[in-house]
Amino acid sequence: MSVAIFPSARLPKLGHKMKYMSGAALSLLLSGCMVGPNFHPPHPHVPGSYTQDSPPHASPYTSGGAVNPDWWTSFNDPELAKLERQAVAQNLDLKVATQRLLEAEAQAQMEGAVLYPNLGAAASYTREGPSKEGIFNAFGGGGGASTTASSVANGSSSASGGGGFSAAGIQPLDLYQYGLQTMFDLDLWGKNRRAVEAAVANARASQEARRAALLNVEAQVASIYIRLRGTEAVLDITRQNLDSANQLVQLTVERQKAGLTTSLDVANARAQAAKIESQIPTLVASRDALIGQIGLLLGQMPEGLPKALKDSAPVPLTPPTVPVGLPAKLLERRPDVREAVDHLHAATAEIGVAKAQFFPDVTLSASASLQALQFKNLNEWKALTYGFGPNVTLPIFEGGQLTGQLKLRKAQAKEAAIGYAKTVLTAFTQVNTALTNYAQEHATLTALTTEVAQSKTALNLAEDQYKQGLADYLTVLTAQQTYLAAQVNRAQSVETLGTDLVTLYQALGGGWEQVYPQQAQAPKKQS
Repeated sequence: MSVAIFPSARLPKLGHKMKYMSGAALSLLLSGCMVGPNFHPPHPHVPGSYTQDSPPHASPYTSGGAVNPDWWTSFNDPELAKLERQAVAQNLDLKVATQRLLEAEAQAQMEGAVLYPNLGAAASYTREGPSKEGIFNAFGGGGGASTTASSVANGSSSASGGGGFSAAGIQPLDLYQYGLQTMFDLDLWGKNRRAVEAAVANARASQEARRAALLNVEAQVASIYIRLRGTEAVLDITRQNLDSANQLVQLTVERQKAGLTTSLDVANARAQAAKIESQIPTLVASRDALIGQIGLLLGQMPEGLPKALKDSAPVPLTPPTVPVGLPAKLLERRPDVREAVDHLHAATAEIGVAKAQFFPDVTLSASASLQALQFKNLNEWKALTYGFGPNVTLPIFEGGQLTGQLKLRKAQAKEAAIGYAKTVLTAFTQVNTALTNYAQEHATLTALTTEVAQSKTALNLAEDQYKQGLADYLTVLTAQQTYLAAQVNRAQSVETLGTDLVTLYQALGGGWEQVYPQQAQAPKKQS
C-alpha cells in the first residue's frame, strides 16, 4: 500500500485540460493511501555498440554524434525538403493522429473530474394533485373536513371542523424549491487517482503514437521521392539506350545494303531496339504511380502536385558519413519505445483501480435549498431545508467479478511488459539491419560503378570492330545488353542506397524532437 500520489511533474504537458491535478492535491488531503503497484520505468539491457559486419571500405556512418531531427536535409534536395514540409502540414493520417490525441486528452480530463467535489444547482416548480384514493385515506375523517383540508393545502389553517379530514377534499398544491447540492468521493484507496494516472499515461501514449505517425510519413515521403527519381533515372537511361539502338539499326541496315552483313543482323538489331522501347511504358506507369503516392501523402490530388516531379532530376545523394548516435540514446529517440512505456504505465495503474474496488467507497454529500408552497415565501429562512452526511458502499458478493477484473488487469500489465520488451528488441534489430544494408549497398554501388565504366568501354570497342568488319553483330548485341543492364543496376543501386538511408533514419527514431512541428498542430478551436 502506497501513500504517494501521482506527482504532477510526471504528467505530460497536455494544455489547460489538465487542471484536474489540483483536484488530486485536494483528494490527497482528504484521503489516505493508494493501493496497487507504483510504476517504475523499465531499464532494459542496452548493448554498448551496434553490431554489423564491417564493410570492405570506409564506414559510411559514425557512432556517436546527434541524429539530425530534420534528417531529410542531409540529401541536399530542395524539392524533397519542400515535400516534407507539405506532408507534415497536410497529411491526413497525421490529422487523424492529432484528433486521437485530443480524444485521449479529453478522456484524461473526464477522468480527472472525479478528483473534484461536484457542485450543482437545481430549481423546480411542481403542481401536485394527491390521489383521492391514496395514502391520505389512512387518516380517515368525515366529509365535513373538506374545507379544513383545502385550507391546509393552500397554506392557511383553521380550527373549525372536526373528526379529521377527508382525502377527497384535498386540493392540488404548488411546491417551489431551489438550492445547491454537492458530492465528493473521498477516494480513500486511490481508485480515482489511479484511474487518472492511467488516463494521463494513455494520453502520453497518444502523443508518442502521433510522433511515430509523423516519422512514418516523413520516411514514406523521402523513400517514395527517391524511388521516383530512381525510376526517372532508369527511364532516361532506357531512352538514351533506345537512341543508341536505333542508330545501330540504321548502321546495320546500311551495312546490309553494302553487302557487308545479312538480314539476320538487321532483324536482331531491330528486335533489340523494340525490346528496349517496350520497357519505357512500364517505367512511365511506375513514375506516375509514385507521383500519385506522393499526392496521397500530401493529402491532395496528383494534378495539384508540383510539375517539377515529372521533370527528370538526379537521385538525391547520401552524405559521405552519417552520425547514428549511441545505443543508449536509441530508446529515448524511438517514439514506439516511449509509447510502449506509457502503455505499460497505464496498465500498471489499472491494477490499482481494480484493487481499490475491493475496499469501501466513502462519498460525502450535502444539499441546501429553499422550499415553500407559495413563491413569495422562498426568501424566508424558515423555508430552508438541508441535508448532509456520508454514504458508504462495500462490495460483499460480486460473483467473482472483482477478482476476475483484477486478474485481467494483471494479465494486461504483463502483456504490456512483454510488448515493451519486444519493442526494444525490435528497435535494436531494425537499426542493426539498416546499418548492414546501408554499408553493404555502398560496396555494391562501388562495384557497379566500375562495371558501368568497363561495359561502356567494351561496347565502344565492339561497335568500332563491327564497323571495321572485325566483329560480328552478336558481339555488339551482347556488349549493348551488358552496358544497359549495368547502367540500370547502378541507377537502382543509387536509389536503394538512398532508401536504405531513409530506413536507417527511421530505425534510429528520426532524431530527438522535443516539439511537435507547429504546422502539424491541431487547428484552434472556434468559440
